[in-house]
Amino acid sequence: MELTLKDGKKIEVDKGITGLDAAKSISTSLAQKCLAVKLNGELIDYRESLTDGGEFEVITRDSPEALRVLNHTCAHVLAQAILHIYPEAQIAFGPAVDEGFYYDIEFKNPISEKDFPAIEKEMHKIVDAGYPIERKDVTHEEAKNIFKNQHFKLEHIDELNGPLTIYTQGDFTDLCKGPHVKSVSLCKAFKLTSIAGAYFHGDKNNEQLTRIYGTCFFSQNDLNEYLKLVEERKKADHRLLGKQLNLFMLSEYGPGFPFWLNDGLILRRELENYWIKLHIKNGYQIIDTPIILSRELWEISGHWGHYNGNMYTTKIDDKDFAIKPMNCPGGILVYKNQPHSYKEFPIRIGELGHVHRHEASGALNGLFRVRSFTQDDAHCFVRGDQIQSEIEILLKIFDEVYKTFNLPYYIVLSTRPEEGYIGEIATWDKAESILRKCLEQNNIPYQINPGDGAFYGPKLDFKLHDSLGRVWQCGTIQLDMNLPRRFHCEYVDANGQKVEPFMLHRAIFGSLERFTGILIEHFKGAFPTWLSPKQVVIIPVNNTAHLSYSQKINEIISNSDIRCQIDDRDEKLGYKIHDWQTKKVPYTLVIGDNEVNDNTITYRIYGKREQITVPIDSFVEMVHKDIDSKQIER
Repeated sequence: MELTLKDGKKIEVDKGITGLDAAKSISTSLAQKCLAVKLNGELIDYRESLTDGGEFEVITRDSPEALRVLNHTCAHVLAQAILHIYPEAQIAFGPAVDEGFYYDIEFKNPISEKDFPAIEKEMHKIVDAGYPIERKDVTHEEAKNIFKNQHFKLEHIDELNGPLTIYTQGDFTDLCKGPHVKSVSLCKAFKLTSIAGAYFHGDKNNEQLTRIYGTCFFSQNDLNEYLKLVEERKKADHRLLGKQLNLFMLSEYGPGFPFWLNDGLILRRELENYWIKLHIKNGYQIIDTPIILSRELWEISGHWGHYNGNMYTTKIDDKDFAIKPMNCPGGILVYKNQPHSYKEFPIRIGELGHVHRHEASGALNGLFRVRSFTQDDAHCFVRGDQIQSEIEILLKIFDEVYKTFNLPYYIVLSTRPEEGYIGEIATWDKAESILRKCLEQNNIPYQINPGDGAFYGPKLDFKLHDSLGRVWQCGTIQLDMNLPRRFHCEYVDANGQKVEPFMLHRAIFGSLERFTGILIEHFKGAFPTWLSPKQVVIIPVNNTAHLSYSQKINEIISNSDIRCQIDDRDEKLGYKIHDWQTKKVPYTLVIGDNEVNDNTITYRIYGKREQITVPIDSFVEMVHKDIDSKQIER
């Protein structure tokens, strides 16, 4: 069996060899550092047998995935501590997530963050005991006997097919696919961070559980640095900055339905205009589809059966209708509005579509999780021979957009869900293979997230890194080989035959609301000049002596399509300068005697102390260059 290493070197190993033994065949010292392995992009336990060849990588502390493996283990440490303190507790799921882990647990009596110190104390005892972690394959019958007192585990066992794996550390055993580190002793630097409610399997009809979040690092210094960063994030909270900068508001009269205020709407319109220009440049038609459509449409698309619990419904003329939770069916109806020839392809249809989803009230969070939002959707209809080239074009567009906002990213391939999907498995396998090929042939690294595809097709998810070290799921490219069939989409090919097109769903921002929230925190409210609702503010030193000249300057700047205003409040100069710095306006102009006499302006850039005096024309030219280039730093 052949394994291809990261450097391109190929090695031959016996089929069935463990990941650790494969690592030993490369280097003894590498095997000693091994935490897990990655085969064909999928993270697996080093104890697991390798049954297929392919791209092979050993995961060590220096690997990007290392913290995920460590945090998965720390989730087990948390569950073990919980059962020591609360033996009647019922444990559900405890995965690693970006920047940490959580475990969903049912308690006999409610707990709160006040209970964290006692739980952490017990976790430290477990870590200090240094239990080795053992992996074992078990049958369904064996698993049911092991977890006979844990009803969530029993329910999950019935949902699974094939062999099961368990992991044991000391007196604790969990049903889990892994991977995990060698010993709990590696989980010394951890912290429980928050608590929330969660439904079993995410279904509001199931039991509500307590979700405990935490994070774990390989060293105390790394943990301390992370906790400092968390404090910085609190100061950059988009809900606080949104109120401070007068961008948006939320009301108890519409939970989850944000109100855009004047300055926030300016920012939003700039994003929309940027998006529209970008798409027109890349050959997209821009459309707008109805917000309410009939039940029959949603039944054809599969949303009525798969997503009904999150849809707002109504009756019109005694017929069932739904407010759209997604834009896809509307885009398909536009495609079907007229016949198509193979010569027209690819057909690219973009929409800033307003959608509504009934999210649980406890999940609502500022602009990050809302019930009413605008998706920057596009649906590309392509021939089979165009799929790869169209995805490659999309990858370049995504890259251009994220670089504009200085948001580094990585890509995750999300594959067929274990249940609830539509279409044939063979169709899914083909779609997943195409996405892999697009990435690999363009030398684009990616990770795999098994089972997280949309119910109608696999997808590429774009994970963005912001300035505060967080990872956000925003963009997505979904290869859909199912909805065109369900809607009987077709075109006439070169042989005069009617055939089905392939369909690419894609969004870059994800939603304007969420992306705006991310940008508020990413820039900490100090937006690039082109996005800033207020770009220039003029402060006369003395209204009597300097207001008239300030008004003249304001007229010149405003007529140059730069957002500008005068602050003629009867306040001290120092107060007004400080106030506008607090509001993070890019350019503050102070007008005094020298400026009036010399016909100049003196400006100060947000975040800098230096004051620079220039002719007004030079200033306008500089600001336009700043806006047109969409530069991040001034």
